[in-house]
Amino acid sequence: MSDVPIAPGRADAGSWRRERLSALGELLNRPLTSYYLVLGCSALLLALGLMMVLSASSIEALQKTGNPFYWFLKQSLSVGLGIPVMWICSRLPQRFFRLAGYPLMALSIIGLIMVIFIGETELGAQRWIYIGGLTIQPSEPAKLGLVLWGADLLARKAKGGLIEWRQLLIPLMPGTAILAVMVMLGRDLGTTLVLMLIFLALLWVVGAPLRLFSGILGVAALATVIMISVEGYRSARIEGWLDVWGNAQGSGYQAAQGQIAMGSGGWFGLGLGSSRQKWSWVPHAESDFIFSIIGEELGLMGTLLVVALFGLLGYAGLRVASRVKDPFIRLAASAAVAWIAGQAIVNIGAVIGVLPITGIPLPLVSYGGSALLPTLAALGMLLSFAKREPGAAAALAARGPGPAARALSWLGLGRTLAMIRRTERPRPTSRHVE
Repeated sequence: MSDVPIAPGRADAGSWRRERLSALGELLNRPLTSYYLVLGCSALLLALGLMMVLSASSIEALQKTGNPFYWFLKQSLSVGLGIPVMWICSRLPQRFFRLAGYPLMALSIIGLIMVIFIGETELGAQRWIYIGGLTIQPSEPAKLGLVLWGADLLARKAKGGLIEWRQLLIPLMPGTAILAVMVMLGRDLGTTLVLMLIFLALLWVVGAPLRLFSGILGVAALATVIMISVEGYRSARIEGWLDVWGNAQGSGYQAAQGQIAMGSGGWFGLGLGSSRQKWSWVPHAESDFIFSIIGEELGLMGTLLVVALFGLLGYAGLRVASRVKDPFIRLAASAAVAWIAGQAIVNIGAVIGVLPITGIPLPLVSYGGSALLPTLAALGMLLSFAKREPGAAAALAARGPGPAARALSWLGLGRTLAMIRRTERPRPTSRHVE
């Protein structure tokens, strides 16, 4: 060893770093860390989304409707409906989610069939059903349906906590194929890719062999090539993606304008509400390309914050999947993370130009109630699962009733309060699934 003494400043700095790392490790090992990460990241992304929808849509809303708050108010209504859905799902037992996948899958298939016959076509894709003043996109709840249905199918056939990948073949693979084909008939390539992400996540969790992965990825790649080649607008999108600036006035227009918005924001942005590209330059600035407006108004720091929040959300979901031994929870949590985080990666990748534009929204941030409500339900499910982590039940009991429960007690609704407390107390888990 060297006889040269370590300078006090260096020693103090090293000790400080070790203490900070130790404190961070203790924080991450707490029983309710996953619960608060999911809750906090979801709340921040929702708040940021409302703020950016107002900013990105106000000019176009004023031009088209005379009310700059038109789309913001509609999104606020969706958030107002979605938060109670998330709160209710966070208090539902696991059995509810296992049963809910079957009717949700059936309703999604019925909705997708209706889209084929009576759906409206916009921007080359047939995704929407208009009923009165409501716009419904059945492919969005289909994602949640596939998560729940697929997880329950595999968990029911688990033995001793282990799941045989061969159980994927029937009926999960045909069921996924039916959803994917019907979505493809509506010419919605982006949602088809998200459904495949969910399916591949289920494959990964059950330990499917690489040859099965390779076969499915090969079939998916072939189907993607066919879908691109048979639709002229998709081929144009690929050409625009490969040479954005060579097609800046044609198929690459949206990508070029989005990159201009991102580049003009600099480190800290032009300021909230100060975007220039939202003045009818970036198409669909409030939905598919809202990330570009975030980059322009909040700068690189704002976009990194969004990426970090999705990263923490994904970490929390995978933490739940790894710490809870129940096969259904492991499968459902992993598939939900693949859906939400994967969709965020695809959307952000399209905006910054590393992936082709697929037209799928940024979860929790983009405008659109059909996408927001199933996403919030899935996050509520993750909150419910987080309560089943080791030590979480005791931590919840020590915490006492939450604000909603206290409000009910103040109103004299003691019975309702007792029901809430019972649902918040998870039942002991078993490694065996009936």
